[in-house]
Amino acid sequence: MSASAGYREPGVPLDNAKDEVSGPSCTGDNSKHDSAICSGESEIKSCAVVKYSAAPPPTSYALLQEKTDLKLPPANWLRENPQLGSAGTTVLGSSSKSKPFSSFGMAYDFIDCIGDDVDVVSDSENIKKLLKIPYSKSHVSMAVHRVGRTLLLDELDIQELFMRSSQTGDWTWLKEFYQRLIDQKWQRKKKSKEHWYQKAILSKFLYYSINGDGAAEPVADNLNEREEENQAEEFSSSWPTTFTSPSDAEESDAPKEENVPVDSKFALGQVTSVPKEQNLPTLFNEGENSQGLRNDFVRNIMWTFEDIHMLVGSNMPIFGGGRYPAVSLRLRDNNKPINILTGIDYWLDNLMCNVPELVMCFHVNGIVQKYEMIKTEDIPHLEKSTFSTRVVKDIAQNILSFLKSNCTKEGHTYWLFKASGSDIVKLYDLTTLCEEAEEDKCQNPFTLPVAVLLYKVASNLMLKARQNRKHYGTIRTLLLNCVKLLDQERHPQIIASAHYMLSELFQLDEPPEEDGGESLRAGGSEDSYSDEDREEEEEDLTEDSDDNGSFGNCSSPQDDSKAVAVIRSVGELSVPEKYKSTHQIRVSQKPSGAFPVSQDKEERCRHVLSYVLKGLKAVDGSIKKESDLPAADPNTPIPLKYEDRSANGACAAEKGISLLLERAEPLQADQKHQTRSGMIPGSWQHRMKLQLFLKASKAYYVLSDAATNLLKYGRALRYIKLSLQCYDAYCSVSSTLHPQVLQFHSQCLSLCGDIQLMLAQNANNRAAYLEEYSYQTKEDQEILHSLHRESSCQAFNMATDLAMDPEYQLFVSSKCYEAAYELLVSEPLKDHTSDQLAPVLKRLGNIRNEMGVYYMNQAAAMQTEKEVKKSVSVAEQEMWKKSFAFFEKGMKDFEAIGDSTNTALLLCNTGRLMRICAQAHCAIAGDQSRGEFSPEEALYYNKAIDYYLRAMKSLAGRESHPAVWDSVNWELSTTYFTLATLLQDYAPLSRKAQEQIEREVTEAMMKSLKYCDLQTESARQPLYQYRAATIHHRLASMYHSCFRNQVGDEHLRKQHRSLAELHYSKAVGLFLSLKDAPCELLRTLLERVAFAEFTMAGQSSSAAKLKSLTGAIEIMTETRFAFQMIHKELLQEQTELSESDAAESAESPDVSSGPTSGLNLEEVMKLIGVFEPSFSFLLLQVIKLMTTIKRKPSNKDEELLKTYKNVYSKLLRAEKNAPILSRVELYVELLEQLTPQTRSDEAGKP
Repeated sequence: MSASAGYREPGVPLDNAKDEVSGPSCTGDNSKHDSAICSGESEIKSCAVVKYSAAPPPTSYALLQEKTDLKLPPANWLRENPQLGSAGTTVLGSSSKSKPFSSFGMAYDFIDCIGDDVDVVSDSENIKKLLKIPYSKSHVSMAVHRVGRTLLLDELDIQELFMRSSQTGDWTWLKEFYQRLIDQKWQRKKKSKEHWYQKAILSKFLYYSINGDGAAEPVADNLNEREEENQAEEFSSSWPTTFTSPSDAEESDAPKEENVPVDSKFALGQVTSVPKEQNLPTLFNEGENSQGLRNDFVRNIMWTFEDIHMLVGSNMPIFGGGRYPAVSLRLRDNNKPINILTGIDYWLDNLMCNVPELVMCFHVNGIVQKYEMIKTEDIPHLEKSTFSTRVVKDIAQNILSFLKSNCTKEGHTYWLFKASGSDIVKLYDLTTLCEEAEEDKCQNPFTLPVAVLLYKVASNLMLKARQNRKHYGTIRTLLLNCVKLLDQERHPQIIASAHYMLSELFQLDEPPEEDGGESLRAGGSEDSYSDEDREEEEEDLTEDSDDNGSFGNCSSPQDDSKAVAVIRSVGELSVPEKYKSTHQIRVSQKPSGAFPVSQDKEERCRHVLSYVLKGLKAVDGSIKKESDLPAADPNTPIPLKYEDRSANGACAAEKGISLLLERAEPLQADQKHQTRSGMIPGSWQHRMKLQLFLKASKAYYVLSDAATNLLKYGRALRYIKLSLQCYDAYCSVSSTLHPQVLQFHSQCLSLCGDIQLMLAQNANNRAAYLEEYSYQTKEDQEILHSLHRESSCQAFNMATDLAMDPEYQLFVSSKCYEAAYELLVSEPLKDHTSDQLAPVLKRLGNIRNEMGVYYMNQAAAMQTEKEVKKSVSVAEQEMWKKSFAFFEKGMKDFEAIGDSTNTALLLCNTGRLMRICAQAHCAIAGDQSRGEFSPEEALYYNKAIDYYLRAMKSLAGRESHPAVWDSVNWELSTTYFTLATLLQDYAPLSRKAQEQIEREVTEAMMKSLKYCDLQTESARQPLYQYRAATIHHRLASMYHSCFRNQVGDEHLRKQHRSLAELHYSKAVGLFLSLKDAPCELLRTLLERVAFAEFTMAGQSSSAAKLKSLTGAIEIMTETRFAFQMIHKELLQEQTELSESDAAESAESPDVSSGPTSGLNLEEVMKLIGVFEPSFSFLLLQVIKLMTTIKRKPSNKDEELLKTYKNVYSKLLRAEKNAPILSRVELYVELLEQLTPQTRSDEAGKP
């Protein structure tokens, strides 16, 4: 085995001249470095990594001449020497007394290792003492603390503790317990003079070894007395003063540890940012650091002994140079052989410090005799000190298993005790004993160091947890145990910061990961590190233990009743795997403190708010200036107002709008005056409140968002009100507002706008929303009480009050969106590209569309409510102006983000507004009837058409958004159709010529027809077909009229005739395809028959007339399809009526009225009144012509004439008062007789 290439300059990384590096990679500061030596012995595995060394490079030791008198001090004795480390300032030499908090000093420096990677943190002297338990009769007294999976071991000097207790009165409960159960005649045992003599000889030997030729100096006669005084002084200064109670100190003297800021991330920084590096200042001032809370070892070593990972501190001087780069020096009395305890001591020291060889100097009565070089691996085989390294390994594993299995509660101080000369090792829980004695928990001086260590480990893990959420359960357990240890009055800063970190564990902006179930299971114990593991281990160990029950709690001896666990005989520790092995413990333990994660967002937010409230209480309790605060009872609900405002109230509320943006303006940066509650800006209370207020605001925001998704808008408004009140309090105590905080504020205002919009759109559930809004939990009341200590929280009342007026709610919603937009484009955020800007603009466009539609509907309602048609009122015009202004603004918002679809929708709505304006301008005649089509109507209809055309241009094509395209297309077709219909029905003949009107009607009708989409299958296809059929019918009627009234221009008459025929034909075809418009089909066919009759009237020859009459009858026979549809609907109506009479259900009449609503019986009767005489006239005329014709009739003609006569006869004999169903059946029968040759072909038609 070769040594490392020297211990070089302090703080400088060593050359990696090593056989192997193992152990956890714990990073220290720039003065720490790693070096490793691994023992390759076949019996045991040992690997040491030097994490930090304050010693200079080892120098060669001076080989003292034989007969050198070590009783004479060298010239450099007791002078500080870096080569000896702390051994250079005390006569105790290398066996310096360990301080009671030495493990905490190391833990603070290597915080990354604590909790998981390391099994044990302790002074090397404590490790050696534990491993020598089975071989030694001396007493063992150690304090054990658990942090995660790491155990911290410190010497608990009972004698020193009780000496102090007799002076201060502290720890009297433990002294009484010790005297009652362990040592009834306790008294302090003084060290013998021989002990001090041996210490002095060793110290002088070490100084000689580094000085060599230094001359001896006379020593004072009172050396031993001085040494003893030094020893007593060192012991007395090793224990820190216990906490002073408030009655013992002035109120102005706050506990010193509170003067130093806690971790900057969790007390100072923004919630939204995570520092890349850990920066956690110590919570103790210099006075406390000097009391043993520092890491003052010469070197810290990560020692892996078999599968046990230990962080140990060592002060052993190491020499080197020449053939021996690293050796340890030992001084032995030649008359006293090396015993097994000394051998184990030397061997473990060398293993821990990577020292391959041992140099032994033998003396007799202080006179140097000889030197001897021994290799480390040979130490276990020395004569009279032989021991098994495998047994030492078993002892180590068994002790660790014993401690890990029984020291299960984080924050508790355990006491491992073995009395001198006894074989029984007992473990006591001092924290529980202290509670049973009804003592203040602060009587335990370990309380604060343990709590701070728990806090630091949690803070360190918190930074890692950003990447790996499996640490959350551990962090929660650490923080909960930290809080339980501390008194809120003495340590509000740590408690507040811990509660803030607990609130940070619950992710509010993302759902819990699905694969995190194993480490994030619900439940978990707060005080026990892993109760399940403990039970499993105890079951296994009970099975493995012998009949003596050596590992369980003792019940037979009276003095063991208080012990947590007992080792009956130290000999059991040498039995291999007597207890569960360290390796099994490390692998089998599940993640600690299972983290209660719920899929329910509301539950997670409630956890956050409970921790925020506890943090706020801790901060509020530490602020002394209570007299200036407004009196408020936290148990009295703070009323949440709601108001019923009219439309005028919206105008009055303009004054409150500025408050939405007022909080976005940063306060004076040099703000130094106290806040409302008496906080001083820059203090830890101030920084912590900022964090807690913002966290609460975010939690309430998430609750509001979740309630919105559940359609619970009253609850959502209450939560967003609380969120904005938290933000208001945040602004009250903040000197500057971070851009990310302003972005969050914009999100809150945007959500508030969403909720107010939803409330306006769901006015029917207002009573339920009011009930939700008025409800308040006690937790919310207490948080509000804390908020009111800093702010009146009135800034956002206008935005968050529950109004009863939909118009006012829309107005508030729009103002919230406007304020959110103004924030995002404000100076502080202009350089921060925000993905929130487009959604806010979209919301702004949407609310302006909603308000435009609201005022447009108000204007339409005013029209319908008019009892007497009169000119347009001023109120209507105001509504139009408001509606138009909102539509214009909304279009600009959507255009700004390139949203062509919504722009098209707003253009479409504007077109609808123009149509409402046109309807309002319709002319009224003196008798209150509809007048001529006015120019104002034409103007607004044409404006509407322009907006619809712009909407279609915005969409560019149907592919971009088919639904919107179809809607715009329909509205455009409807507008053209309405314009043409009004022009045709109420022709402005007083202003325009008939021909011009006809041209305009034709043009408008053809454009409407152009936008009738007859090809695309959709819900509107039947409507398009009906409209197209109606357009053809109207055009045919118009040309029919023109043909009748036209005189002179024969060419024009022919054109009108052919156009009328064309449009009649198309109208009939479309009405036939609809299958549900029998009246329209019948009317069109009858008009077409009339057109044929009018044409026949102008003919003179019988043949031409006969031809026209035959054609008219053929057209008339097509009416059978209309009558068949009418007959079918009448039968259906009759069936449903009979069923409704027979049924007892009250719902049946409602059903019967539905299907018959499509058939207008009055219209049918009118059309039958036209059909019968027309049909009768045609039959009579054709019979006359065929009878009087001069040419000889053919057999076919005779058969046809016979049919006509038969049909005419039946028609004349038909009973005029017969039911309509019978008459329709007759018409269908007669019409079918006229077309026997085509009946089979037409059977497929309706």
